[in-house]
Amino acid sequence: MFSDVIKQKINSLPQKPGVYQYLDAEGNIIYIGKARNLKKRVSSYFNKEHTNAKLKLLIKKISQIEIILVKSEFDALLLENNLIKQYQPRFNVLLKDDKTYPWICVTNELFPKIFLSRSRNLKNTDYFGPYPSVRMARSIVDAIRKIFTLRTCNLNITEDGILKKKFKPCLEKQIGNCLAPCIGEQSVEEYADMVLQVRNILKGNINPIISVLKQKMNESVEVLNFENAQKIKLKLEALNMFQSRSGVTFMKFGDIDVFSIVSDNEFAYVNFLRLQNGNIVQGHTFSFRKKMEETDSELLMIGLGEFLSLNGNFAPIVLLPFELDIEIQNVKFEVPKISDKKQLLDLSLANAAQFRQEHLERRKLVDPERYAKYVMQSVMKDLHLKKTPEYIECYDNSNFQGTDAVSSCVVFRNAKPSKKEYRIFNIKSVEGPDDFASMKEVISRRMSRLINENKELPDLLIVDGGKGQLSSAVEALDETGIKNKVPVIGIAKRLEEVYFPGDTMPIYLDKRSETLKLIQRMRDEAHRFGISHHRNKRSKGLLKTELTEIEGVGTQTATKLLRHFGSVASLKKASKEELEKIVGKKVLNAIIEWQGK
Repeated sequence: MFSDVIKQKINSLPQKPGVYQYLDAEGNIIYIGKARNLKKRVSSYFNKEHTNAKLKLLIKKISQIEIILVKSEFDALLLENNLIKQYQPRFNVLLKDDKTYPWICVTNELFPKIFLSRSRNLKNTDYFGPYPSVRMARSIVDAIRKIFTLRTCNLNITEDGILKKKFKPCLEKQIGNCLAPCIGEQSVEEYADMVLQVRNILKGNINPIISVLKQKMNESVEVLNFENAQKIKLKLEALNMFQSRSGVTFMKFGDIDVFSIVSDNEFAYVNFLRLQNGNIVQGHTFSFRKKMEETDSELLMIGLGEFLSLNGNFAPIVLLPFELDIEIQNVKFEVPKISDKKQLLDLSLANAAQFRQEHLERRKLVDPERYAKYVMQSVMKDLHLKKTPEYIECYDNSNFQGTDAVSSCVVFRNAKPSKKEYRIFNIKSVEGPDDFASMKEVISRRMSRLINENKELPDLLIVDGGKGQLSSAVEALDETGIKNKVPVIGIAKRLEEVYFPGDTMPIYLDKRSETLKLIQRMRDEAHRFGISHHRNKRSKGLLKTELTEIEGVGTQTATKLLRHFGSVASLKKASKEELEKIVGKKVLNAIIEWQGK
């Protein structure tokens, strides 16, 4: 049976693509795998019996699980390849260098060529990829050649050779696949512009090229050159077949280290990704417990020091989420804002955020009281409260086409529901669907009763609604004399905006924050509780209304009939003898007449 640590890790895994690593008790990586859905894939190892002896041994030795999130299954495939080569885990089929993935190459010469290669040792050549299969890489090269008339020959074309007419056009020229730059029929500038577009396509920058081609197609149509317009249209269709390059491969960067940080009130999480030759080969997240409200800058510096102690040195380029006061010889620190480097930083940040979420889930399971305290401290900090909100109430209104209005109140103590304290209020002083007046009435009644009975006042009130509902709640608190004693906020459903009294502009809490999660949970619970009660009340009201429409049948008689027969349907089938035992002759005749309708 696997440990509680493994169970907790599996429960917190995301349903996203990525790479998982199994470690043994000594911390050695013993297996690396990829997954389109990390949660499903990793769970499959532990949720069923396996007959394979090697697989049984692997599962027995797993002591820890680590993951690296990526954008797609394609990226996971390539990252898995890089990591297996880097660590050569015991239970993996090792990937040999001569079996590596193919690259698309573009040469740097007067008239560049495009071709496939498994080797990356060629000089004056730019590499794009790698691609998971030769078939995919070849299909991309073929598609590019259909769009652009690139040469396929191996001639060493020079300007001097063109002038001296050393070359002759080949079959590719005759069938229209090449414009014969070797004999001067295509200029260097025109060919260079074409190669630039090819490079952009291989980098995934297709939209600008599509815009240019659409413009050229429209220009051809305007001058009635439909043949050329059709050729451009075919190029546009072919561009849709392309797949962008891998998000885990950045060949032009070479060796690079990437750091990011995510923090909360108690912990900070520093993630690093290490790239070698443009490939991600390592990823890890450190967690640090805060001692004296350290800043993210201070904590990131600690993370850099921890990384240095483990790895010995930094790469020539280090990417950071913000500037730090640090200088190291031969190391360049950068804070990227755009481009591929920003994508790398975002990828690191996503992994740090995922690790934090897993950590929170583990804490929730292992020490729920401590987790509840952490949540309340988060609420106090995010909402700028003066004390820890151990006692919170949330209100929601409900009505049916302007009738049968009710308001629900749910109570949370120590970030947990206290269902015995839930309350339902029937609206008494408001006629019609007036949400604002209903909110004011309910909070006035609730707070007045707490004051009159000398009971504890809430540390925080939450109302379901925007500025209008919040203003009504503030008026109620003001009239009961506790406006400055009980803080109140409103949450609007559409964008999850949080409103404060006296402030026309809402704030937007981080969607991953524990504060917003608690507010949403209370709002949804109040809505559920109110709707459930309101539905029952409405149902009973409709039944009684149907019976009280019978001449001589009032509310008491209708209730008596329903208790005896159980439902309106049963009452309609009741015999005269059964009815005589409950009602008098006058009402009996009215019911029999009603049964016949």
